[in-house]
Amino acid sequence: MARFPDLSEWLETQHGRLFGWVPVCLALGVGGYFSLRFEPGVGAAWAVALLLGLALFGGFLGPRRLRPLMIGLALILLGGVLAAARAHWLAAPVLDFRYYGPVEGRLVLIDRSSSDQPRLTLRDVVLERVSPLRTPARVRLTITEMPAHLTLAPGQRVMLTAFLSAPQGPVEPGGFDFQRMAWFAQLGGVGFSRSPVMLLEHAPRSPSVALAGLRQRISDALRAGLPGDVGGFITAITTNDKSGISREGLQNLRAANLAHLLAISGLHMALLTGFVFAALRGVIALCPYVALRVSSKKIAACVALGVAALYLGLSGGAVATTRSFVMVAILLIGVLVNRRALSLRSVAWAGVVLLVLRPESLTQAGFQMSFAATIALVWVFETLRHAPAGPLVGWAARPQLMRVLRPVGGLLLSSFVAGLATAPIGAAHFNQVSGYGLLANLLCVPVMGTVIMPAAVVAAVLAPFGWAGPALWVMAQGASWILGVGAMVASWQGAVYAVPAPPAAVLPLLALSCLWGMLIVGPARWGGGVGLALAFALWAAHPRPSVLISPSGGLVGVMTPEGRSLSRQRGDGFAARSWLENDGDGAKQAETQARANWWVEPVGQGVSLRLSDVAGIGQILHLTGRVVRDLDGPGLAQLCKDVQLIVMNGPSPISPSFGGGADLQIDLERAMTTVRGTAGCTVIDTRTLAMSGAIAITQATQGLRVQTDYQTRGDRLWSGRP
Repeated sequence: MARFPDLSEWLETQHGRLFGWVPVCLALGVGGYFSLRFEPGVGAAWAVALLLGLALFGGFLGPRRLRPLMIGLALILLGGVLAAARAHWLAAPVLDFRYYGPVEGRLVLIDRSSSDQPRLTLRDVVLERVSPLRTPARVRLTITEMPAHLTLAPGQRVMLTAFLSAPQGPVEPGGFDFQRMAWFAQLGGVGFSRSPVMLLEHAPRSPSVALAGLRQRISDALRAGLPGDVGGFITAITTNDKSGISREGLQNLRAANLAHLLAISGLHMALLTGFVFAALRGVIALCPYVALRVSSKKIAACVALGVAALYLGLSGGAVATTRSFVMVAILLIGVLVNRRALSLRSVAWAGVVLLVLRPESLTQAGFQMSFAATIALVWVFETLRHAPAGPLVGWAARPQLMRVLRPVGGLLLSSFVAGLATAPIGAAHFNQVSGYGLLANLLCVPVMGTVIMPAAVVAAVLAPFGWAGPALWVMAQGASWILGVGAMVASWQGAVYAVPAPPAAVLPLLALSCLWGMLIVGPARWGGGVGLALAFALWAAHPRPSVLISPSGGLVGVMTPEGRSLSRQRGDGFAARSWLENDGDGAKQAETQARANWWVEPVGQGVSLRLSDVAGIGQILHLTGRVVRDLDGPGLAQLCKDVQLIVMNGPSPISPSFGGGADLQIDLERAMTTVRGTAGCTVIDTRTLAMSGAIAITQATQGLRVQTDYQTRGDRLWSGRP
């Protein structure tokens, strides 16, 4: 009779793969911290410290069969501690009021907003009549008009008149948390300015400012010599400046799933350092006297590491680029210490370093997609390397064919594997799947690796002598090919499919299931397939809310058989776009109002109200504009006679003690104040929304389920509760 191995025996069979679980355990701790609905206090900190000590004791001195589990528990707790420490370390003031006036600060970053307008990030901020203790460490301003005569560069001190407010929370419960992202970027205020930018002080002399100036000069020279989207593309992959690409070109690249080629990521770092590494080894091999006396592999690794560091500096040192540099550096250091460069252990070390340095990056799409692609590629190539040689493998492994097929086949296989690994993550974060993205990547990624990046290295070497023209021309041809493929694929029918947003548990379940299948040895690895099936089933069965209310109260969205209908054709544009994208709906805001029974009635002096009848709820009345300011208590009670729910983008004239029954009972767990009208309706105003955040109402089998942003996120450092 077969005997099942006990835990210690099973762990012995996994001995060679256990290190791969180190970053996974750290990530579980980081994710656990971010999923809490409360900020751990002193008591929780002592409890975690005690558990961590016990886990470490058990991991090193406890029973041998339990040591891996205890070390795993210790790593999970350590991940939570690192995330909490990082959150408190970066604590900085956040505006708790709306500010209008002069804003002075030193330029940190110049980029463009989603509306394609210039955007400035400032540090060392000074606000008029605001104490330094209440002044944000950094602010970000969108500039509606940038003077043509003014050339801005990081390090300069500028002043302008601007509107500022605190970063806003999610536009629906469980949505993208901009407040958390802003907290870790120390952005305590965001806003816009319609006034001219005044230069107060030129950038001081420092290595960082000199590097920023060099980056600006390279960008200007590339755009001047290569106008249009071609120059914008080359500038983006060289200095991370994407401002030279037109909106149409960017949309085409996104529709073809090629937008990742613009971001300086692991692909660019790998292609660049890989070419430098291979080229330098080839040059050394041409001189037998030198090749026999030095380690060409280690010399090439050192030079490639230096090139990667220079590329990091030229790109501005963004989070995604820093992450890519760390991953490449780990691989090259592996070469220097005679370890296999491409292995799951090397990728695990890169994950550990990044999670220790920047645990908040775990929640970012770039982190997830970078590691998904890298892990999948390493696992696939390791599997192929150890696969038994069959007839086809033996035929393909002939030296004559390998010299021809290996470079092209490697790039094609890499494109396929990376695209397949990142597709679910991209769909979850960006709510769209490119119907022909795999084909587009197969056509374009090899061009990046064999044409554009090698030509970029040659151009960089020849630029000081003024001979970079031919190499730039080669880069331009490659960029033209990629842009052309993007435009062609984007024009095909079915190029983009909208995908609804998944529940929060789907991405962690997908990641753990895939990692289980890759890291576990033996039949138990097939359990990962069960997890994958469960994750996709949860995604497919996840219902979207019947009613969504924006945090400002300025927009209401009702789900209909044709899709979500929005109460206003304009206004709260970010919330409208986010709701429709999360629904998997490609419609525009102005097109959706006709889907439901919204109509406009004149009230007072031209102010309107909007109503809709929602199954299970009844009549919803949305009040905006002057009618909210002019409304009094008796008027609100009169409106309550005909409706069950009133949403208004202003304060209610009736106090929360206003009594009466309600057909719609909303339990907001002390997060939200409800005002019940005498005729039986529930009123949600801006005072309510200030405490609750965005609200979602979903029809469930047990009745209506009401969820607020407060219920989802709770009281956290970055939640900004009044």
